[in-house]
Amino acid sequence: MLKNPAEKYTAFAPIALPDRKWPAQRIERAPIWMSTDLRDGNQALFEPMSIDTKLELFAMLTRIGFKEIEVAFPSASQTDFDFVRRLIEEDRIPEDVSIEILTQARDSLIDRSFESLVGARRAIVHVYNATAPVFRETVFNMDRAACIELAVRAASRIREQAERYPQTEWTFQYSPEVFSSTELEFALEISERVAAVWEPTTQRRMILNLPATVESATPNVYADQIEWMSRNLSRREAIIISVHPHNDRGTAVAAAELALMAGADRVEGCLFGNGERTGNVDLVTLALNLYTQGIDPKLDFSNINEVARIVEESTQLPIHPRHPYVGDLVFTAFSGSHQDAIKKGFAVQSKKDTWAVPYMPIDPRDLGRSYDSVIRVNSQSGKGGIAWLLETGYGLTMPRRMQVEFSGVVQHVMDSSGTEMEAGDLWRLFNQTYLDAAVPFKLRSHSLKESGDEHRIELSILHHGKEEQRQGRGNGPLAAALDALGTACTIHSFEERSLSHGSGAQAMAFVEIAMQGIPGTLFGAGCSTSITEASLQALVSAVNRAFAHPARAS
Repeated sequence: MLKNPAEKYTAFAPIALPDRKWPAQRIERAPIWMSTDLRDGNQALFEPMSIDTKLELFAMLTRIGFKEIEVAFPSASQTDFDFVRRLIEEDRIPEDVSIEILTQARDSLIDRSFESLVGARRAIVHVYNATAPVFRETVFNMDRAACIELAVRAASRIREQAERYPQTEWTFQYSPEVFSSTELEFALEISERVAAVWEPTTQRRMILNLPATVESATPNVYADQIEWMSRNLSRREAIIISVHPHNDRGTAVAAAELALMAGADRVEGCLFGNGERTGNVDLVTLALNLYTQGIDPKLDFSNINEVARIVEESTQLPIHPRHPYVGDLVFTAFSGSHQDAIKKGFAVQSKKDTWAVPYMPIDPRDLGRSYDSVIRVNSQSGKGGIAWLLETGYGLTMPRRMQVEFSGVVQHVMDSSGTEMEAGDLWRLFNQTYLDAAVPFKLRSHSLKESGDEHRIELSILHHGKEEQRQGRGNGPLAAALDALGTACTIHSFEERSLSHGSGAQAMAFVEIAMQGIPGTLFGAGCSTSITEASLQALVSAVNRAFAHPARAS
């Protein structure tokens, strides 16, 4: 049993911001996106990516539309250094893309980082130092003054190095690490001191990244922190406020969205949320959340399957089948009630200007995905899902009461097997249940004559395998055929649908009958290029099913 958490953990204190504005705001445009898949995401892997793998992933990130990509920690390893050099020397960086590198606040590491960037058209140099109390005191044994001194010295070194390479368009970025656990007044003080060194202007802005390096409170607290910083920065118009939410509490996407409402301009994260511990904020989910609200995310996920494949191959990390928007099962419904609602939504969707299908917040086709697996059938499924698969896969549209009847047949099979049924399995079961029913009667041929309102019919049938000729009459072909068969049945309904188009189109006919001693009604089905032939087959199918019904045997 868990211990009393109050004895061990201290809840995060709320922010004194009684006039907070962010709850009444709405996100109206996409933020500046920064992908850290190649740096933060890479350092979280069992096996870091090779240079060739990183090159492929970098190319994909630029195709998607990222204009800022953190590519490496070049002072930390030769592999990272060499990767930055290859990007620059092989001219792999589009003209409108800024690469970003990360460095710790040490002179030698800053110098090495600038060496890796020589020749770049534009680059972001990102420096950080730990500012949260537990890191200052436990990890680095520093007080506030020492932290500020370290940050200011690093900022000065970065400015000096940048001035040595005027051919590059430099952007400076500073992160007070674990901002979300740092005293707000101290986070503001150290950020102001760094900004004083870099002297940002509205024409040459600096980036102030305020990371939830360890998510430690509810998303609304993070939003309060961002709004408080945004209000109190003296050079706010010259500063891009960036957020870098991690997912320790499982709320990184919510934290990022509320931070944007609170004034953040930029978001750092990874595709599908890869990163240390529980990961970084998931940029795909965040971007597509905007898309579903009618906001252009400025990132192209119209071929989400390709993006997922490249990321999985690059990271060797599988994407969960229920991952938002991209998981293999995220557009799949097994529940009968869900399937019925989705089927009805698709039936009327073509008449609407905006997307409005129950249980589906986004059109799968916008992401390059098909409708093929939207509905799948298992033991939890109902008539709607079964009908959808047969309709989309085989053009078969059953009458509604027949959907109910056939779903019972499917349910019986599913309860026995416990496995999923695909469209082909359902089609075979439909044929076995209706089209292949041949006992006691099998229709061989027919001859039909009309005389006024009376129809006369001659049927050539097999009755328990023995060929027979039977005649009947009635006010229509089905009534005449029923008379010829000599069974005590009543026809309740008849429907005919086309399975295909053109001169060779197949007609599917459905006949619903009642037989004394059998509760309710039973359906039969027939298929032929002739409507009359299909309807007669359907009648024989229904009669055969009536003779096979368990109620007759009892």
